[in-house]
Amino acid sequence: MKDVRHGLDLDTSPEVARIQLELIRRMSSERRARTLTELCRMVDTLAEAELRRRYPGAPDREVFLRLVARRLGDDLARQAFPEIEPLLDDLR
Repeated sequence: MKDVRHGLDLDTSPEVARIQLELIRRMSSERRARTLTELCRMVDTLAEAELRRRYPGAPDREVFLRLVARRLGDDLARQAFPEIEPLLDDLR
């Protein structure tokens, strides 16, 4: 059997990966987009929770800026939000 796990976790068995990919292929474009949006929101929620755990007293704006820096990288984050500079050293 061909290994269809390309791009998937390597701890997923080839048979389960094949089934997952087949289910994804059968989804409508709308359903795939909705699923991707839900997964992105879940990742955002987890990232925010981790930052709130790591910086328990941080105000909402600081948490937002830390998320921005993770997503955009230092250079683009600086350009978009110059006030982020003091937080960048702490993000490494």
